[in-house]
Amino acid sequence: MPSVSPLASAVGLSFAGSLGGLLCASLLLLLPAGQRNRLVPWLVSYAVGALLGVALMALLPEALESQSAPRVFGTLLVGILAFFVLEKAVLWRHCHTDTCEVHGVSASLVLVGGAVHNFVDGAMIGAAVLTSVPLGISTAAAVAAHEVPQEIGDFAVLLHAGYSRGKALMLNVLCGLASVAGAVTSVMLVNVVPDLLPYLLAVAASSFLYVAMSDLIPDLHHRSPSGAAAIRQVVLIGLGMATVLML
Repeated sequence: MPSVSPLASAVGLSFAGSLGGLLCASLLLLLPAGQRNRLVPWLVSYAVGALLGVALMALLPEALESQSAPRVFGTLLVGILAFFVLEKAVLWRHCHTDTCEVHGVSASLVLVGGAVHNFVDGAMIGAAVLTSVPLGISTAAAVAAHEVPQEIGDFAVLLHAGYSRGKALMLNVLCGLASVAGAVTSVMLVNVVPDLLPYLLAVAASSFLYVAMSDLIPDLHHRSPSGAAAIRQVVLIGLGMATVLML
C-alpha cells in the first residue's frame, strides 16, 4: 500500500482540524441558545486540556530533540509575544458567546483575523506532520477542539453585523481554507530549510499555550468560579489531555 506524502497528510489534517471544527460549530448553532450556551463551556474546557497536552507533552519535547533548550524556549517566548501583538491588532482573537466584546469591530477585520488564525493553525499542523503523523493528528485534534467555540463566536459576530446564516457560513468556510495554505507553506519551508522544523514546533506550542492560558482559562474562571461546574471543568480538561496522550 503506497504511503501518503507529508504534504498530502498536512493538507488533509488541516482540513480536518479547521473545517471539522467549523462543521461541529455549525451543528451546534442549530440547537436552542440555552442548550448551546451550556455546551460551549464544556467544549472550552476540553479544548484547554487538548491544547496544553499537545503543547507541553508533544510539540515542545519534539522540538527539544533536535534543538537546544535556550533556542526552543527563546522561540516559545517570542511566539507568545507575537500572538499578544496580533491580538492587540485584533488579528488574533477568541469569541465564544453571542455577547462578544469585539462585536464593535468591523466584520471584514474579524474575517481577516480568522484567516490569519487559520493560516497559523494550518502551519502548525504541517510542522507537526513533518515530525510524525500521530503528532499531526494530535495537533489537528487540538485545533478542532478550540475551533468549535471560536467558530460559534465568529458566527455571532457576523450575524450581529447583518450577514445571513448562509453567507456567514460561506465566509467562515473561506477563512477556514487558509489553514490549507498554512500547512502547504510550512511543509515547503521545512523542505527548503530543514533546520526550521524545531522552531516551527516551538511557535506551535506558543500558539496553543497562549490561546489556552490567556483566553480560554480566564473564560472558564469567569463562567464558573467554583462549585460543581468547576469540578466538571477540571474533569473535561483532564479528558482533553488524555485524548492527546492516547493518540
